Amino acid sequence: MVSLLLALIYMAFISLGLPDGLLGSAWPVMHTEMGVPEAYMGIVSMIISGGTIVSSLFSDKLTRRLGTGLVTALSVFLTAGALLGFALSDRFIWLCVLGVPYGLGAGAVDAALNNYVALHYSSRHMSWLHCSWGVGASIGPYIMGWALTTQHGWPLGYSAVCALQVVLTAVLFLSLPLWKKKSNTTDVTAEDYEAPIGVRDAVKIRGVKAILLAFFGYCALESTACLWASSYLVDHHGVNKPTAATFALLFFAGITVGRFLNGFVADKFGDKTMIRVGLSVQGAALLLILLPNMYTALVGLVLLGLGCAPVYPSIIHSTPAHFGRENSHAIVGIQMAFAYCGATFMPPLSGVLAQPIGMWCYPVFMGGFALLEWAMTERVNRVCDN
Repeated sequence: MVSLLLALIYMAFISLGLPDGLLGSAWPVMHTEMGVPEAYMGIVSMIISGGTIVSSLFSDKLTRRLGTGLVTALSVFLTAGALLGFALSDRFIWLCVLGVPYGLGAGAVDAALNNYVALHYSSRHMSWLHCSWGVGASIGPYIMGWALTTQHGWPLGYSAVCALQVVLTAVLFLSLPLWKKKSNTTDVTAEDYEAPIGVRDAVKIRGVKAILLAFFGYCALESTACLWASSYLVDHHGVNKPTAATFALLFFAGITVGRFLNGFVADKFGDKTMIRVGLSVQGAALLLILLPNMYTALVGLVLLGLGCAPVYPSIIHSTPAHFGRENSHAIVGIQMAFAYCGATFMPPLSGVLAQPIGMWCYPVFMGGFALLEWAMTERVNRVCDN
């Protein structure tokens, strides 16, 4: 039963990643057909991110009232409905309206499943959980790419992913009894389901503000790397566009492969060591990217993905140990909100700042985020170890 439930959790995280690359893949065609500027994709993206931030902050209350299984099933169902709406939309305004449930569903399931795995499973499963998200996020654009080659176009891509989400929703509702069974990997108590604190009280716990800033810095770095990698290689190193796009994709592949490999060693070394190793690899990668050589920059981007791989899942998995199992529901939800804030606002800000300075500052911005990660995670270690 435990193995079946874990498989369902992995499937849910694959489904969480599936829609993430759809909008970017389809937008070159969508904005033309809807008669809106290309830049309007940022509006839809911001609305979706806003929904994820709100639902992450309220995920603690939802999970305590409904349970992780039901929250996951309802969230996937909500996302499926939004995807169907996208497929049927012929006006930009409907994309904006549907972006709200799209984001609300994604944020709720993200926070609920992360906390559940942190409480009930070992560190390796947290790594493989986020590897599953990477698999979904990689498959989504391929589905959309296939759809764009057919006469039905991008609506077919959204419909196909919607169908997968509907099937998963049905499976999740049928599996609700499994969520009530106690995992034999860790001790489960009533405290795991009845967190006595809210968001305000959670932030007051020693070390929580630091871990939130660390999360913000990590997601700012990861998203900045993804968004500006191709532009940096083309503008600063003169790499041709197809090669630049390939290596930008390899950064993301490095994260996914890295999390798969980390799963085999995470339990042995522990969360603290995995975070430190990841941050050290990030630092080495950024130095390679900063060097005035095209080849070191290409290698550095791949290495940066590998360095990012263990940080996110290890921070989440260490949350119950650092701040108490009874507090983890609320804290993980806030972590997700800060993660989405970093991923949403910092890459565009980096782009604005880079315009008058030049793209050479791309690794410098990321270096600032990496230093924030390092300083804040070490602060948490000092506070929580005393």
